[in-house]
Amino acid sequence: MQPKVIIDNRERNLQIIQGLEQSGVELSFAQLPVGDYILSNRVCVERKTSSDLEGSIINARLFDQLERLKASFEKPILLIEGNDFRMNANVILGTTLKVYLDYNMPVVWSTDALETADILATISRREQVHKQHEPRLVGIKKAYTEDQWQLLILGSIPGVGTKLAHNMLKHFRSIRNIALADVAELAKIEKIGEKKAARIYQILNTEYEA
Repeated sequence: MQPKVIIDNRERNLQIIQGLEQSGVELSFAQLPVGDYILSNRVCVERKTSSDLEGSIINARLFDQLERLKASFEKPILLIEGNDFRMNANVILGTTLKVYLDYNMPVVWSTDALETADILATISRREQVHKQHEPRLVGIKKAYTEDQWQLLILGSIPGVGTKLAHNMLKHFRSIRNIALADVAELAKIEKIGEKKAARIYQILNTEYEA
């Protein structure tokens, strides 16, 4: 049986693709709702290079991505490629420990793209050949509720995240009310502050010009 991997079409690292093909993996591409590589119906991998990881920590998107990944797959994995970090080592350690302890998600490290390809091929082979878990394109296990959609929409705003989105909705009760709020009203929410409130207000109220 030839293992298969579904790759997000925005994640086209040629070394990984070539490494997977050389390992005898059949590849297909799609725009994945979550993650970068679907290895079975229960395993999806979010790949981050050192700089990717640091960027997602800075813009507060990492844990939003992992929450969506965890909601969609039984056995999600965060794969960190490389060790060329500019951030303090304690920040990286703290982040990876949070991923494991708070999200119950394993963190796998690779030295480079070729080792990443080897890890992906090994997991896909184990899942599909030995466990009979075929990969399939999924978004989430079940349809989002209205509350979950509201959290996703607000959580996509830079610097907001799911927890802050929850606090905003708990206070204002709807996205409409949040959009109608002024900066002073937004700043009353715990952990927002005037600077972040002004940014949220700007995003929600600036006219679209594209």
